[in-house]
Amino acid sequence: MTDMHSHELLKEVLKKISAKQISADMGLSLSLIYKWAEPPADETGSGAQNPLDRIEQLLKITQDARIAQWVCERAGGFYITNPKHKPHDYSLIPTTNSIVQEFADMLGVIAGAAADNQITKDEAKAIRRRWEDLKSVTEGFVHHCEEGNFSALKQETAARENGRK
Repeated sequence: MTDMHSHELLKEVLKKISAKQISADMGLSLSLIYKWAEPPADETGSGAQNPLDRIEQLLKITQDARIAQWVCERAGGFYITNPKHKPHDYSLIPTTNSIVQEFADMLGVIAGAAADNQITKDEAKAIRRRWEDLKSVTEGFVHHCEEGNFSALKQETAARENGRK
């Protein structure tokens, strides 16, 4: 799907849910919804910039992956960045220790929150943050292992360790 243009994706989406329904639910004109599914004017189409294009533009401008994370959470998922480095050999022990430490940190947050036999909203948010961190680190580790990209693992482990100090 990464090679698909936003208007192509929206065209596919309109095969499953009607443009009329989207128009009514969003309070937008039907013609605008159809224009979102057309190539932009600069690609010899007559389409309008759609919300997906705007999200992409916002990501490029801000360089803040929390936007993608927010969208993924709304869809019931989780955002993980893809590694960009070439594989190099190095010891995996520091990285595996880092994952164990992330897990221990999460358990520490849970134990601290549960010590009084109740979990407040702020404690639940802290647990969620640690859980998301653990998922991200572990998914990144697995992805790097699948790609054989161990130099990126070393860099990410070092960055996490520096962030804790």
